[in-house]
Amino acid sequence: MTSFPGTFADDVVGQPAHAQFEAFIDEHRRALNGYLDGLTEEQARRSLVPSRTTLLGLVKHATVVEKVWFDEAVTCRSRAEIGIPATPDESFILDDGDTIATVQRAHREACEGSRRATSSLGLDDLLRGNRRGPLPLRWVYLHVLRELAQHCGHAEILREQILAAE
Repeated sequence: MTSFPGTFADDVVGQPAHAQFEAFIDEHRRALNGYLDGLTEEQARRSLVPSRTTLLGLVKHATVVEKVWFDEAVTCRSRAEIGIPATPDESFILDDGDTIATVQRAHREACEGSRRATSSLGLDDLLRGNRRGPLPLRWVYLHVLRELAQHCGHAEILREQILAAE
């Protein structure tokens, strides 16, 4: 079973920027995945907002985010080749087979793949597989960190609402 690295931002203060980016991103990956811990399947799928956003859907979406930024952008493979939805909105759609365990596992595996894909890259290396054109890894890290931070905030509020209703 794959897991998240045990490195935290405080552990990498004196390390190179690449290690710092990875630690900050991994903290948010781990947090987002963990918002599903201890919930029932019904709670994880519960819709509390008008959009398709659910806790389970947020983690499923984050899995697609990993594949867009660290597979598509790095390898230049199409989303169809990777097997991910064409649009971000579609990545929130839950299938009958989506469970807490399967979504968490897929997310951990995608994150592990992301770390492997970037392990030999420098922060100024250009990723050429994004629709915006070539982007430096540094920009991609910042973009993913921003997105994960936003989704962690969403997840924290949704989880709070779910647990308060019980």
